[in-house]
Amino acid sequence: MPCERKPMRYDHSEGHTEVCFDDSGKFIVTCGNDGDVRIWESLDDDDPKFITVGEKAYSLALKKGKLVTASSNNTVQIHTFPDGDPDGILTRFTTHATHVAFNSSGSRVAAGSSDFMVKVVEVSDSSQQKTLRGHEAPVLSVTFDPKDDFLASASCDGSVVVWNIEEQTQVISWPLLQKTNDFSNAKSLCRLAWQPGTAKFLAVPVETKVHLYERGSWDHVSTLSDDLLTQPINVVAWSPCGKFLAAGSVGGSLNVWDVNSKLCVERYKHEKGFTVCSLAWHPSGSQIAYTDTEGCLGLLDGLSTSTSTTNTTKQAPEKKPAEDYDALFDDDDDDRLMDEGLSDTNSPVKKPVAGDDDDDDDFLMPATGRVRNRGAILDDENSLDTGSLRLGQDKFGDDDDDTGSAVMPAAAPLVPLRPVYEGPLPSAPQKAFQPGSTPAHLTHRFMMWNSVGIVRGYNDEQDNAIDVEFHDTAVHHAMHLTNSLGHTMADLSQEAVLLACPSTDELASKLQCLHFSSWDTNKEWMVDLPKGEDARALCLGQGWVAVATSTLTLRLFSIGGLQREIFSLPGPVVCMVGHGEQLLIIYHRATGFDGEQALGVQLLQFGRRKRQLINGEPFPLSLKSYLSWLGFTAEGTPCYVDSEGVVRMLNRSLGNTWTPVCNTRETCKSKSDHYWVVGVHENPQQLRCIPCKGSRYPPTLPRPAVAILPFKLPLCQTTTEKGQMEEQLWRSVLFHNHYSFLSSSGYEIDEEGQSRSQKEQQELLMKMFALSCKLEREFRCVELAELMTQNVVTLAIRYASRSRRMALAQRLSEIALEKANQVQEEEPEEPEEEPEYSRRTSGPERRTCFSGRMVKVMVEYLQMLGAGKPSASSGQPRVTNILDNMTSSKKSAPLRSAGKPNKDPVLKPLAPRTKTKTQSTLLQMTGTKASSKKTQANAEPAAEQQKQPDVPPPASPADNTENKRPKTGFQLWLEENRKTIIADHPDLEETDVIKEAMGRFRTLSAEDRLGVGDIKGIVELKNLQLSWISRWINVPLELFQSANRNHKPTRKLYRVKW
Repeated sequence: MPCERKPMRYDHSEGHTEVCFDDSGKFIVTCGNDGDVRIWESLDDDDPKFITVGEKAYSLALKKGKLVTASSNNTVQIHTFPDGDPDGILTRFTTHATHVAFNSSGSRVAAGSSDFMVKVVEVSDSSQQKTLRGHEAPVLSVTFDPKDDFLASASCDGSVVVWNIEEQTQVISWPLLQKTNDFSNAKSLCRLAWQPGTAKFLAVPVETKVHLYERGSWDHVSTLSDDLLTQPINVVAWSPCGKFLAAGSVGGSLNVWDVNSKLCVERYKHEKGFTVCSLAWHPSGSQIAYTDTEGCLGLLDGLSTSTSTTNTTKQAPEKKPAEDYDALFDDDDDDRLMDEGLSDTNSPVKKPVAGDDDDDDDFLMPATGRVRNRGAILDDENSLDTGSLRLGQDKFGDDDDDTGSAVMPAAAPLVPLRPVYEGPLPSAPQKAFQPGSTPAHLTHRFMMWNSVGIVRGYNDEQDNAIDVEFHDTAVHHAMHLTNSLGHTMADLSQEAVLLACPSTDELASKLQCLHFSSWDTNKEWMVDLPKGEDARALCLGQGWVAVATSTLTLRLFSIGGLQREIFSLPGPVVCMVGHGEQLLIIYHRATGFDGEQALGVQLLQFGRRKRQLINGEPFPLSLKSYLSWLGFTAEGTPCYVDSEGVVRMLNRSLGNTWTPVCNTRETCKSKSDHYWVVGVHENPQQLRCIPCKGSRYPPTLPRPAVAILPFKLPLCQTTTEKGQMEEQLWRSVLFHNHYSFLSSSGYEIDEEGQSRSQKEQQELLMKMFALSCKLEREFRCVELAELMTQNVVTLAIRYASRSRRMALAQRLSEIALEKANQVQEEEPEEPEEEPEYSRRTSGPERRTCFSGRMVKVMVEYLQMLGAGKPSASSGQPRVTNILDNMTSSKKSAPLRSAGKPNKDPVLKPLAPRTKTKTQSTLLQMTGTKASSKKTQANAEPAAEQQKQPDVPPPASPADNTENKRPKTGFQLWLEENRKTIIADHPDLEETDVIKEAMGRFRTLSAEDRLGVGDIKGIVELKNLQLSWISRWINVPLELFQSANRNHKPTRKLYRVKW
């Protein structure tokens, strides 16, 4: 196929340029960076016609008198040809289109764009459009299946996808290309091409080779290559007959392969070595037009596609003699096969045999005198031996057209079949990366974005530098650093900037630290790593620097450059981060299979006592995902994000397990959208990230805006009220675990914030308790009570009593006593304080509760009521007292008052308070056993004076018939106020006294009617007046009132708000 290379000529201004022929081959049509479309009658045309379509023209396609162009105004336009009259706009994109192509009939146009979309538009009616979504980066090229069923596209996300046009779905996707973030930065344009006519093969340029994929099965059936190709192939194009394939490379090489033999039949080099960015065959197959990135146009002329036809013509008559020739060697069928096995029609050495009769014998006869292979002598697809034919039919099927046997793999030798492994395949291990950075191949990238600041890297023709910017300028001013060493990794803290570069042939890998918080003048130090050792990951902590290297070694330095610990890692590092005294390392612990990554985690804590908190535990990821971000929350809890957008956080209270707390994919509007995480906060609960429209990484300029996403645990049925409260509760528990960790590590904590979080959790528990009561889930109520504090359990008891769930209240009272005993055992020597709930409000509306000593008096009274029997009310069992079955504690409570120690149970409140003199006096008076039926001789005189003889205490059920049913609030109020009413109206009879009392009782407020109300500490006594209690246990009413520091009226003093 000898041809002539025409001298190149200037076509367009410097930049991407494309070329095509019209249907007749009369015109060469080009477009370029100057926004013009030029129509050349020949390469020597000095005055071509031109059409201006925009500021820039990125691509063009021509079919049946319609010229379609993709221009910089984000449109795909159509013009008449050759007149060049505008014929409307086919479609629009949000950014510029990168490639356009016609189908074989000219009725449809496909266009790919930088907004990741591919559109298929009807030329006759542009409103008929199909949009193919799924790429995650700008589209590089599109091409139609000649049968108009499929469409193939390549993208900067590294994938080549085949689409079903009618269903608008992906048929298959191959990850073949190097990823990039923009069309202009792509290493290769990857211009795909489908074999014309039969559409049997799809040609995909991959690095320095061309892969051929079979239509239908989508198997990779062949590869075209050339040993002289050293640069990636940019564009491929089929000859009109479908038997030859031309390719242009980034290095300026032009190659033409005979697809049947996989031989490179033409090889040319661009005269100046510029990148070839477009190819087009003349309809006759005799010419190839090409353009380069400098805007020049070239032509290969005199190509001949008759070689295959000639060979076939010569070989066809030999079919019959071949059969006779085979018959001569029937006896040798069982002999040893030749050195080179069965016929190899793909051998570039044996292909010319049929055309060179003189050298047949010399070339094919080995020294042994045996004929090598009859199939090699008759190099014809129609004369293959049985084994070769059978193999070809199994793999490719029957195809009688001319190009059906264009690619025939070499037949396998007849050897015993070996077992084929059909199990899971190993996954490619994830490469090491820096959390908070964008890929290193980008010219403008984020080297680090964290809670301290931003490190940007620039590596282009104009500058190679690093900019450091701090969120808080009080930490340090912005810095501009020259990146002469080629640093690719960075980390930033409030003390220093850490940089590292890989090794080269001349220089070792270096670690550079700018310690800007140092008080001396030398704020920079640098370390060379040993030869053959490269930095893979690095991080900064509080006073230390860590770097993981390619030799599975972790080196620890002080912030001033002093070498400290060094130890080996269990596997290749993936990434690591530091926070304060904590170092978190993620590494490969084994080989993953079927797309999974087998990662391990180590968590170390430095300080006075160095320890390893997590050692080699498996690191959980979503199915078939990889790690995309790793870090600590602002409060010091490890967390990470995988490629599926799932955010997980370390749950220290559950054995250092990892809990999913958010899924960023749920808030993405499109499949191609992602969130790039830059920080996590536990208080307030915030996930700080950058929305990336159609990409995984944000651009450096303009500075992207940070969005805040909420957290949400993936619990079941979160749309229901119960599910919502459960999610809020356990999220609150998880996000406040850091208080206990910081406290145990010796850090000061925000006690007010911790108290606020506990209050929030207890309120949620109480709401869930009320909901469970409403749903009649009493067992669930008890489960919730187990999670409550002692004080909140008393509120639950009150709620259960008011709801007339006395069995539930009885069980809750047992839980309350257990919790009180636990508090007593844990803090036996703690001074008693006022309960937490009495200190949370202030002002005139403040409500208080009984102190621990006063609760003790009530417990003694309740123990006396143990002989009472429950009575039925409204058909439901009802107990006289909800604490009848409570067991007393065997422990004694030491007393610090002047009186004798009391060994009866003391129920301490949740937050004890220091005793007052009043409480001590009260305790002295009630120190004896409450089960005594007589007033003790050592009781204070004041108690004796306050005792009212006209209302004797009900010592037993036999003494008082009223004990069978508790007195109502009105009865108790009448007993207390009878004397007052009789004094006001001495002439009233008993019936009139009751009527007068009822009238007065109705005028009372609801608070005064209820009487004593509730005892908040351990019990609830409903409709029982405080004065009656004082008479019962022989304690003056004034002492109960004086026990409270506010000295408010007793009725209101011991009321507790719900």
